[in-house]
Amino acid sequence: MTARFSGTDSYVATEDLTMAVNAAVTLERPLLVKGEPGTGKTELARQVAEALGVPMIEWNIKSTTRAQQGLYEYDAVSRLRDSQLGDDRVHDVSNYIRKGKLWQAFDADQKVVLLIDEVDKADIEFPNDLLQEIDKMEFHVYETGETIRAKHRPIVIITSNNEKELPDAFLRRCFFHYIRFPDADTLRAIVEVHHPGIKDSLLTTALTQFFEVREQPGLKKKPSTSEVLDWLKLLLAEDLSAEDLKREGTNTLPRLHGALLKNEQDVHLFERLAFMARGQR
Repeated sequence: MTARFSGTDSYVATEDLTMAVNAAVTLERPLLVKGEPGTGKTELARQVAEALGVPMIEWNIKSTTRAQQGLYEYDAVSRLRDSQLGDDRVHDVSNYIRKGKLWQAFDADQKVVLLIDEVDKADIEFPNDLLQEIDKMEFHVYETGETIRAKHRPIVIITSNNEKELPDAFLRRCFFHYIRFPDADTLRAIVEVHHPGIKDSLLTTALTQFFEVREQPGLKKKPSTSEVLDWLKLLLAEDLSAEDLKREGTNTLPRLHGALLKNEQDVHLFERLAFMARGQR
């Protein structure tokens, strides 16, 4: 594949991010993307697929997910039930093999983007259990005796929220990129993509307040890119102006702050700041 990723009309990709995507594609290595929740890691895979004109297969990882599920699952219970009912399907074991996301990606008739989303949610052994299959681009199906080999090597994008450390052996096989929180200019460009034509005065005031919230010492969860986009959507829906966003004296909470602050500790932090400010008046 000679096409190169450079972002899309709906996704602002920084130079270092586009470089990382293209390096991973060239090296034929999985791209491991880390960053705060809400910084666009999952969306990156969708946009890479769109930009390169290929399908995407999405594997959402949960705490109970096992690596084997990405390859295939053998439904022995259904086979036993069918044998008791005299169903002829039992004579072909392949009728009871359910293809996993890796198998689907390997079996695709064209190159695909395979997203392994939030790999750090699974057990610590999960990444290591996939090393050989991702390296060799093949695996064995013991029940049928066949070996499944990738028709086209998929572009593998793996995301992590840094909830737990990933094994060194796994990290060595990946090209790594950390999506830093965007600076003010990049964030402004992202907002323009999602909310074209937003008034400059409203955007400037809103982003100033957003960064004040985000940089407040003691904050348990900093609001992310996705949350500022939601907040701006609400401000526009309410037809609020820059003047409406001005906070009166000791009121430290921005309008519609529920889109930005997602736990009671952070709301209480700003309420305490307001209380202290009132005491100093």
